[in-house]
Amino acid sequence: MNAPMSNEHTCKNRASDFFRKYRHSLLFLYFAVYFPWFRWLETTVTSRFHVIHMAVDDLIPFIEYFIVPYLLWFFYVAAALFYFLFKNKEEFVRLCMFLFVGMTVFLIISTVYPNGHYLRPDTFERENIFTNLTCMVYEADTPTNLFPSIHVYNSIGVNIAILHCHNFKQKKPIRIGSCLLMVSIVLSTVFLKQHSVFDVITGIVFAAFMYTLVYARSAVRIGEAKTALSERARRV
Repeated sequence: MNAPMSNEHTCKNRASDFFRKYRHSLLFLYFAVYFPWFRWLETTVTSRFHVIHMAVDDLIPFIEYFIVPYLLWFFYVAAALFYFLFKNKEEFVRLCMFLFVGMTVFLIISTVYPNGHYLRPDTFERENIFTNLTCMVYEADTPTNLFPSIHVYNSIGVNIAILHCHNFKQKKPIRIGSCLLMVSIVLSTVFLKQHSVFDVITGIVFAAFMYTLVYARSAVRIGEAKTALSERARRV
C-alpha cells in the first residue's frame, strides 16, 4: 500500500531537485513571448513593407547547397543552449542574455518598421533534394522581418559563447568546427536569398555591440576581481 506513495514522493523529490539545480532553465520562458510575436509578424507583414536591398545582392548567385548549414543553425543554437544549461550555468545565462536581447530588438524593429525583400528566385535551374528543402524553407518562412538577421546574430552569439567558455579551451576541433559552421551559416543566408547583405551587416554590427556588453565587460570585471584578490593576498 505504501509503495505507490513512496514512488510518487520520490518522483516529486527528483523533480524538485532538478528544478532547484536548474532553475535558470526558466529563462526558456522567453520563447513563450518570442514565438507568438514572431508568428504574428509573419502573418501581418506580407505585402506592405519597406524593401531591403543592396546592389551587391544582385551579384550573389543562388546556391542551393547552402541549405545544409542554414538548417544546421537550428541544431547549433539548440545544442549550445542545452549544453550550457546542464554544464555551465554562468555561460548559459550569458548566452541567453546575448541571444534574447538581440531577438527582442529584432522583433521591435520588425514591428515598427515592417520590412522584406524580393530576392528569392522564381524558379530553380535544377531540382534536387537541396532545392526541395529550400522550397520547404521558403514556404515556412516568409521573405519579411529581415534585420538584423537572427541566423547571423545567433550564430555569432553561439560561437562567441563556445570560444569564451573554459569547457572548450582545450578542445580545438570543437572551437574550429564552431567557427566554420558559424561562417557557413552566415554565408547561407545570402546564397539562399533568405537575406540581403544589409541584414548580415546589421546582424554582425549588433553582435559586436552586444559582445562588448555581455562578454568584454564581464571579462574586465573578472580581471579586476582577480587583481583585487591578488593584492589582498599579498597584504595578508
